[in-house]
Amino acid sequence: MNTSKIKPQHFINRELSWLEFNQRVLDEALDPANPLLERLKFFTIVSSNLDEFFEVRVAGVKQQIESGGGERSVDGLTPTETFQAIVRRVRRMVEDQYRCWREELQPSLAQSGIRLLKMSELDAPDLVWLEEFYRDQVRPVLTPLAIDPAHPFPQLLNKSLNLVIRLELVKDGKVLKHTAVVQIPRGQPRLVRLPRADGRQDYVFLGQLIGHFLADIFPGTKILGWWPFRVTRNSELYIDEGDLGNLLKAVEIELRNRRKGDAVRLEIDHECPATVRTPLLRTLKLTEDDLYLVHGPLNPTRLMMLSAGDHSPELRDPPFVAPDAKPLRGQKDIFAAIRRGDVLMHHPYESFRSVVDFLQQAAADPDVLAIKMTLYRTGGDSRIVGALMDAVNQGKQVTAVVELRARFDEANNIEWARRLEENGVHVVYGLVGFKIHAKVALVVRREGNDIRRYVHLATGNYNPTTAKLYTDLGFFTARQDFSEDATNLFNLLTGICQFQGMKKLIVSPFNFHARMLELVARETANACDGLPARIIAKMNSLVEPEVIRALYRASQAGVKVDLIVRGICALRPGVKGLSDNITVRSIVDRFLEHSRIFYFENARQPEVFLGSADWMPRNFFRRIETIFPIEDGNLRERIIREVLAPSLADTAKARVLQSDGSYQRIAVADDKPRRRSQADFMALTNPDDRRPGATTKGVARYPRVELTPSPFAPRKK
Repeated sequence: MNTSKIKPQHFINRELSWLEFNQRVLDEALDPANPLLERLKFFTIVSSNLDEFFEVRVAGVKQQIESGGGERSVDGLTPTETFQAIVRRVRRMVEDQYRCWREELQPSLAQSGIRLLKMSELDAPDLVWLEEFYRDQVRPVLTPLAIDPAHPFPQLLNKSLNLVIRLELVKDGKVLKHTAVVQIPRGQPRLVRLPRADGRQDYVFLGQLIGHFLADIFPGTKILGWWPFRVTRNSELYIDEGDLGNLLKAVEIELRNRRKGDAVRLEIDHECPATVRTPLLRTLKLTEDDLYLVHGPLNPTRLMMLSAGDHSPELRDPPFVAPDAKPLRGQKDIFAAIRRGDVLMHHPYESFRSVVDFLQQAAADPDVLAIKMTLYRTGGDSRIVGALMDAVNQGKQVTAVVELRARFDEANNIEWARRLEENGVHVVYGLVGFKIHAKVALVVRREGNDIRRYVHLATGNYNPTTAKLYTDLGFFTARQDFSEDATNLFNLLTGICQFQGMKKLIVSPFNFHARMLELVARETANACDGLPARIIAKMNSLVEPEVIRALYRASQAGVKVDLIVRGICALRPGVKGLSDNITVRSIVDRFLEHSRIFYFENARQPEVFLGSADWMPRNFFRRIETIFPIEDGNLRERIIREVLAPSLADTAKARVLQSDGSYQRIAVADDKPRRRSQADFMALTNPDDRRPGATTKGVARYPRVELTPSPFAPRKK
């Protein structure tokens, strides 16, 4: 095996790989097989994703360029080359996205009775109603902002929608031209719904309504034109943890600065003339490369309100109500159920309610002495933090390790951290220099004369809202080795000690990277010795170069490597002599694929690990992560047969990464059905629920993906 010949071109640029992921999201909006309002959802997610991409990733690339750092990335591109490639790819994506809106989504919505009307299309009664609405609800909160020597360009908030206006004013017999800005009120719905007695859904964009009445707030002038625009700013938080006394206060200050960070992108209506655009770019210190002309609604995320309510069920995916995991169904005492054996939950196909019940029962149980847990993205649901506060009121010792720097959830986490502290919860912010990304909860309970500890570990956050939208795996256990490891982990996070190693848990940044390299190397050695060798890894992103090189070595040794990577993948599969034995697929479907699963064949004694971490430098080296083995043979087989195998067999929503960095759908013969893994998962947990692409009996009627049998596999009679 010779990986010394690995060259930069054997890696895919991470930014371009992420853009290909966003293209797969856009493909779902373009797919007429999806229900219309689901296509609209994907259309808006494309824009939301791009916003964050510019706020963080593009901002970082631009900073590298400005600092003069010309170092090439592992794929061989300089920051300038990366930025130029980003611009070309994003322009093509935005053009496709808005063509989809103009030619497919908006006409289809109108045909379905959901119309977005221009002011010129309205009849007299609608205009009368809108003028009254404007005067009562909109005009009082508008602030016209002139731009002249006495009025400098305003500090526009990040991602706020604004109108730039060109107008004429006659003064002292002279015709003077001016520019002004009006910010669209953030507190108002972006779409104004017109009153209809027959239930029709007709809307007008708030920006168009304000544009129609601009003469009212600029009296005595002639409006020459107005155009919506939007500025995206650098939103990364810059906190020097080595030089601060209060992390919470530092994060709060940086959050205020985020709203005013350096501009990185200007989006503006495609009809805006260069005479207006160019001064805007100059003022924002941007170039033409940072300008995106938009032929459609700016900030499409606000279009999600079109699907609010329970109207038009025929335009949506059928509702899905997840049952509890089988071992927990009908169980009033969740601790007794866990004592009977480890419990695996596959969310959202099995309800996250069991995790909430676990914490609520622990809070109310007089035998529970202490609760400790990590909180990364808490969301707006109060049940989990409410359970922690209730536990304090019941006299229990409660500790919450809250990550204040969970990107774009910082303000929410600060609010919950304060409320927890005010209610007596001991709140800790983790280790200096590391984000706390682990998903762990520990309950300490007195049982007779003994103390027993119950542990919940997961691949996803303690967030009941996203748990209905993200695919994740959760795990309950009362095994002593696991509970001792969890106890030591919390001691590490809350106290002053050195990492001493764990019996079961793998913990980043201490041993996750080395352990994964060791497991890949073991498969490589087994293949060289003629033993069964196989690697299957499911994650969100794969970037870390040393792990990629290890996978290349495994492929060269003959190890079959199947990667299920939803987002970024810097590994280039299918390169002759290097990665012939590696396949990479990405699944984009109704639910966001979020679980992390690592399978190693181990010469027919397979090991399966779940965890909170992707294979990225930040997860290996800059975060506290937990990865844990599944030791129960039945649960291990369930993960292999009911999660990994259907994912590898998906031909409906999976795309396969090609060696040139593009993704292609899987070809299926016309007379064969396409297999949809998420439909299979719903059918497995609720057999009476029939979905397009699902079998009538779970996954049983489809050929299984061939995995080497483990000792726990059912034996043929």
